[in-house]
Amino acid sequence: MPTPRTLTALTLLAAATLTGGTAYADDEPSLPPGSVATSPPPEVDPTAPGLKLADGATLAPAKVLDIKSVVEDMGGTQRREDTNSSVKFALQAEVLFAKDSAKLNPEADARIRAIAEEIKAQDSTKVRVFGFTDNLGSYAHGEKLSKERADAVHDQLAQDLGPEITFEVRGYSEDYPIASNSTEEGRKKNRRVEVSFPREEGGQAPK
Repeated sequence: MPTPRTLTALTLLAAATLTGGTAYADDEPSLPPGSVATSPPPEVDPTAPGLKLADGATLAPAKVLDIKSVVEDMGGTQRREDTNSSVKFALQAEVLFAKDSAKLNPEADARIRAIAEEIKAQDSTKVRVFGFTDNLGSYAHGEKLSKERADAVHDQLAQDLGPEITFEVRGYSEDYPIASNSTEEGRKKNRRVEVSFPREEGGQAPK
């Protein structure tokens, strides 16, 4: 039986089909805006009771929900999120930097180079590099450190990718945590650098 998420997606796709509209992928704060869904809508029976509207009713603008796949590997220190429109890597700060430092360690080079290869495989030309910290220490210190760490990853990526890539680099301090800051395990996940980029036409789909 389809899940509620699947039913919602199918209903939204059906709305796009009935109105002749275009279905767009949901934008998120950490994803490039304006991504267009490339998959064709499924066949829809216009006589189905669930699709009938009351007299005078109109359909809301159609959207298609982006399906997200999340994989953690390298002992949980690296997280990859794939959607129909984008790829995002989150690397824990401990595998890239020493404590309270923005200088890349020797292990970081191979990880960043692997991300650069994925960017090339997706034919992406726009890359976002965002830094984050936990909630320990002052917000101002976290903002400075997260930006410096994002800058360090950007500099390595720019060296690997060349001048044709446009970068957006930001430091967010303790904002946008992905885990609870009440435990050290959660704080480790929040101390991270994220690298995200859109799937361009011709790029590789999630495996």
